[in-house]
Amino acid sequence: MTKMIAGQALVKVLEDWDVDHVYGIPGGSINHTVEGLYLEKDKVKYIQVRHEEVGAIAASADAKFTGKVGVAFGSAGPGATHLFNGLYDAKMDHVPVLALIGQVPQAAMNTNYFQEMDEVPMFSNVSVYNKQVTTADQIPYVVNQAIKEAYRQKGVAVVLLPENLTAEEIDYEPTRTPLTVADDFKQTVDPSAVTDTLKMIKEAKRPLIYAGRGLLGARDTLTKFSEQFNIPVMNSVPATGVISTDHPNFIGTTGRLGTKSGFEAIQNADLILFLASEYPFANFWPQNTKIIQVNNNSYDIGKRIDVDYAVISDAESYLQALIDTGESRPKDTWLEANQENKQNWDKWIEKLADDDSDGLNAESVTKKIAEMAGPNDTYAVDTGNVSEWSVRGLPMNKNQRFAISGLFATMGFGVPGGLAGALSVPEGQAWSLSGDGGFSMVSQDIITEARYGLPVINVVFSNDRFGFIWYEQMQTKQHFYGVDLTDADWAKVAEGLGGIGFTVKNIKDLDEVFAKIKDLQANGNKKPIVIDAKIKQDDPVATAFMPLDPKAFGEDTADAFAKQYHINRKEQPSLGEILRGKES
Repeated sequence: MTKMIAGQALVKVLEDWDVDHVYGIPGGSINHTVEGLYLEKDKVKYIQVRHEEVGAIAASADAKFTGKVGVAFGSAGPGATHLFNGLYDAKMDHVPVLALIGQVPQAAMNTNYFQEMDEVPMFSNVSVYNKQVTTADQIPYVVNQAIKEAYRQKGVAVVLLPENLTAEEIDYEPTRTPLTVADDFKQTVDPSAVTDTLKMIKEAKRPLIYAGRGLLGARDTLTKFSEQFNIPVMNSVPATGVISTDHPNFIGTTGRLGTKSGFEAIQNADLILFLASEYPFANFWPQNTKIIQVNNNSYDIGKRIDVDYAVISDAESYLQALIDTGESRPKDTWLEANQENKQNWDKWIEKLADDDSDGLNAESVTKKIAEMAGPNDTYAVDTGNVSEWSVRGLPMNKNQRFAISGLFATMGFGVPGGLAGALSVPEGQAWSLSGDGGFSMVSQDIITEARYGLPVINVVFSNDRFGFIWYEQMQTKQHFYGVDLTDADWAKVAEGLGGIGFTVKNIKDLDEVFAKIKDLQANGNKKPIVIDAKIKQDDPVATAFMPLDPKAFGEDTADAFAKQYHINRKEQPSLGEILRGKES
C-alpha cells in the first residue's frame, strides 16, 4: 500500500483503465482532484478547456473515435451544470463517458453554502451510474466501478466528490481484479433466426441493408455479407464509415442528411435488414415494407417501427452466421439499379463541387478536404447543414473515423470533437467541420488547440444563417425570424486565439489555401488552422422526400422538385425509372 491523497488515487485508477487525458476547469470544489492530476501529470494529461461543455463534448467524441471511455470534470454548481450538453450527447449515442463532479466539503452541505447544489438528482437522468462518495477510502473503488458501468451500459457514469474527501490521505492499493469490459462480447445466434430470415432474404425481390453504429468495427463482415448476398447497403449518419464509402454496394443514407439513392432505395425496397441501429425516423419508412430488425438490446426492437421478424443478437454475429451458411443471392437488376443511381448522385455532387460561377458551393470545400484526407484522419462534424455536406462528401474508405452528435444533435460539436481527434488519434490529421452558428458557440477553444500544439484543421461553412432551421421555417411557411447571423471574420478570430486563419470565397482560394496548409504541415506546423469558407446561401438539396419518380408522384411534381434544386432529370433519373428500364 502507498499513502497518497485520494485525489491522486483517483487518477491512478484512470491510469489503470488506460485513460491518458482528461478535460476540465479547476474550481474550489474540485481542486484536490486537480492536485491529483498534477501529481500524476506524467501519466495523465490534463487538458484545460475554456468551457466545461467543450470538455464534456470532447470526452464524448473521444469515446466515439476510439471506443474508450472519455473523461471530463467540473466543479460544484456551474462547473457541473456546464457539462450537461456533452453528457447528454454521450447518453443518447450510447458511448462510455466518466464525469467527475466536484462537491462542497461535507461540513458545508445542507447549509446553503456557496455553489452548493443537490447534485445526485441533477445527474440521475443522464447517467447509468451516479454515486456521491462518502469516505475518502472508497474513492478509488467507486471510480473503478463507475468506469466499469460506463463500459457495460455504454453510457455516462457520474462520481460526485466532496472536496474534503479528495484532500484526505489514504492507503492506496491498485485493484487486483482484471479490468474487464463486455465491449467485445459476441452472441450465439439462434439457428432458427438464421433459417427464418435467410428464407425471407432469398424470397425478397428488393432487399436492403440499413446498418447502424452497432456495426462500427465490423466493416469486413458487413462487406462480405453484402457481396455474398448482393444486397445494397445504406447506413445511419452516426454509422458513417461502417462500410467503405467507395464500395460499389454502398448507396448512402436516408433522411434530411441523406442521398437521393438512399431515399429512393427505402421507397422501393420490399425487405429492410434493420441492423444495430435505433434510427429515430424509421417510422417514416413505407409501412408495407417487411423489416427484419437485429439488435442486442431487446428494448430497441420495435421501438421505432413495427417489425416482421426480430433477432436479439449483436449484428456482426448475425451476419457472420448468415455468411457461414454458404448461401447467396445472385446479382440482379435491383442491385445494379441502386449502384447506377448512386453513381449518378456522385456525379451530380462532383458537378456542384466544380462550379463556383454563382458563389462557393459547400461541396467544393468537402471535395478539397477529401483530396487532402489521409488514411487515419478524424472528422468531427457539427450539427446543421454542415452535417449534410459532410455525410455526402467526406471519404471513409480507409481507417478514417467520423463523429457527430447523433440523437442529441447539439450544435457546437465540431471544435471539441476536433480537439478529441487530435488527442485520441494523433497518427491522423484531425478535422472539425462546423457551420458559422455552431462554431461561434465554442470558438474560444481554438485557444485550447493552440495551447497544446494541436494542428486541427477547423473548417467553418459561413453563410450568415442557421441554415438547417431556415429550411424548416421555409417548409412550414413561417416568417424567417431569428435565423439570420451577423457575419464575422473567423480567420482573424483564429489568429487572435493563437491559430492560423484563412478565408476562402471561391475554388481558386481553396486551391491556394490548401497548398499553403500542405506547406505548413511539411514544416511541422503545431498551430490550429481555421478556414473560414464563405459559401453561398443556397439550401442543400432536401433528401428526406425527393418526389422525382413521375410514376409515383406525377410529372408536374417531379419537374417542380427538380427545378427547385437545379436537377437535370435526364442525368438524375429516379430509381424507379432506372428499374423499369432494366426490367423492361
